[in-house]
Amino acid sequence: MNELPPTTDTTLNARVQSAISRTNRSQRIATVIVDIALVGLGFWVLSGFFGALAWAVVLTLATWPLYDRFRSAFAPQRRGTLAPALFTLLIALVFIIPFGVGVVEIWREMNALLHWITGAEKNGLPVPAMVSRLPFFSQQIAGWWQSNLAEPGAITDLIGRTDTGKFARLTQEISLVIARRLTFFAFTILTLFFLFRDGIALGKRFQTLCNRLLGEPGEYLATLTVTAVRSTADGLVLVGLGEGAFLGVAYALFGVPHPALLGAFTGLLAMIPFGAPIIFTVASALLLFKGSVGAAIGLFAFGWVVVGVADHAIRPVLIGGAAKLPFLWVLLGIFGGLETFGLVGLFLGPAIMAALVSLWREWTDPVPRRLNLKASG
Repeated sequence: MNELPPTTDTTLNARVQSAISRTNRSQRIATVIVDIALVGLGFWVLSGFFGALAWAVVLTLATWPLYDRFRSAFAPQRRGTLAPALFTLLIALVFIIPFGVGVVEIWREMNALLHWITGAEKNGLPVPAMVSRLPFFSQQIAGWWQSNLAEPGAITDLIGRTDTGKFARLTQEISLVIARRLTFFAFTILTLFFLFRDGIALGKRFQTLCNRLLGEPGEYLATLTVTAVRSTADGLVLVGLGEGAFLGVAYALFGVPHPALLGAFTGLLAMIPFGAPIIFTVASALLLFKGSVGAAIGLFAFGWVVVGVADHAIRPVLIGGAAKLPFLWVLLGIFGGLETFGLVGLFLGPAIMAALVSLWREWTDPVPRRLNLKASG
């Protein structure tokens, strides 16, 4: 009988190594599939909280330098919980106090409006004095006003009876919206506390992840994104609050009613480029309606001067300076982010644009920008 040649040790080892290699390859593929599935499942579970998480991350990145100085004032044993808790409380109060003041003022204005409507229903509305000073159609407007608003009960006939069912449904919808916003705010503040508490460790892990996935360019893009978010927060929030402060003083000087409340609303809308003109135009219209033509023109002109200096001189330097982002891309990032992500897109949009512009420079510069920064550092 012919016997098979004995299997050599080299052949056996090769077969074993091949089997091990196939097993390892299968395990790696399975691991990647499971990892992708777990990440997708996690995103699906957290999809309803992305807004709160994004706002918490943005607030953390924007205020981290302040928090770092605040934290250094505490003893080492109190930096783990007390420092992040107090700083989170301070940030929460920054939002809660103006919101509470606004709610109180709106409630007062609603009561005054109801009182005014009751008086107008009982006594009628006299023709405003400014109607007689209008250069055109003054007689026609005065005649219409006299026929439709000056008589007692005319407002009810003009507006019609209120549908109490629709009013109740509207009140219920507003209550649900307020409840959702309060829940959103609570989750944002809670997440903010944990980000402050564990921010240093999370930052190191995120830097390690970027290094493993993308290498040195990943670390550079992560640093650039953080810088873009901080500079955007400075450019939008600080400049917006500055516009609100300047125009709030102007409202008081020109005699606009409720200057503090209007100044607060101006500061909020001024965080969006060219948003402040909405409020100071309304304020100018109120002065014009009261007959203060000169004050209305002066406030309107002053408002555009403030907006021009803030939006065209200060804001582009603050937002685009740190990331070397051109003003056009700053605007595209702000408005594109606002359209895509909502209010949080005001900060995410410029950060994304900064990363894209950085990639463009990385691909097109003769010497990559990150290498220049590394050499200069």
